Amino acid sequence: MRAVRLHDHGGPEALGVEDIDRPTPASDELLVEVAAAGVNPVDTYFREGSYEPVGLPFTPGVDVAGVVAATGDGVAGFAEGDRVFGTGVGNAGHQGAYAEYATVPIDRVVALPEGVDLTEAGAAGVAAVTAWRALVDHAALDPAEHCLVHGGSGGVGHAAVQIADAVSARAITTASESYHDALADLGADTVLNYGRDDLADAVLEASDGGVDAVLDHRLDDYLQFDADVAAQGARVVGIGENSPDPGFTNDGAARSKDVSYQFMSMFNMPDLRAGLAGVADLMERDRLSIECARSYDLAEAGEAQRAVVEDSFFGKLVVEP
Repeated sequence: MRAVRLHDHGGPEALGVEDIDRPTPASDELLVEVAAAGVNPVDTYFREGSYEPVGLPFTPGVDVAGVVAATGDGVAGFAEGDRVFGTGVGNAGHQGAYAEYATVPIDRVVALPEGVDLTEAGAAGVAAVTAWRALVDHAALDPAEHCLVHGGSGGVGHAAVQIADAVSARAITTASESYHDALADLGADTVLNYGRDDLADAVLEASDGGVDAVLDHRLDDYLQFDADVAAQGARVVGIGENSPDPGFTNDGAARSKDVSYQFMSMFNMPDLRAGLAGVADLMERDRLSIECARSYDLAEAGEAQRAVVEDSFFGKLVVEP
């Protein structure tokens, strides 16, 4: 089979395509014929070496969707020909899904309902499950609450807007002007230009005086902002930052309102299948769609990884073998 391979850490040019033996699933694994694999910033961390892969040579790709080609001896509940999708594949000591076939542990995969597009499902994993864990598990978002999603045009952001809408919360999000209409179509109640000088005032006005929950992907830019626009008892969930040293300029804004902060990683989820099943249900009921901005073949995986960290686009990028 053909697979993207990394032999030495480096830039996007370090990724190449090779013919390698098709893997055999272990007793608790599925062999999946890959239809699509999402492209995520975390994939680039393994390539650069800031995250250690299982070993070199390595095939990246933490997200996968496809059709079961074979099952391990100990697998129950899956059969050849089943449609599945999963996440956390190229992580925790396992090869990834930028390949024609990939082995997937059964604790990282669920059945994909009929009618859900395989390409969308392949792009959904990290982004949608992160949004699910942040808003459903950690923020415990309730109907009619105001939820601020920073960066609504991104992979996690556009999924989070739809999840907030699906639980009947009032989604407020930020994005470039060119993405406003698309986010409104996905269920955002208010879309604001993130560069406006009066952004905090606009968020407070849109939320009737303060937001109940925040999903923040750039804590170094918005940690103080989140406290300033929070309602009493608000929950802030942080999923990332550009600089590892975010800090308050006035933490009294948070203390005076008993704001709770939860920093999280999707990879720490006790059972990834719970998030995947929730995402699958929303997709089946047309309450969640993953926007695929561009598709790449295996030979273009390096370009896809460059684009995911450098380009502006709406939604997700995907590799389709």
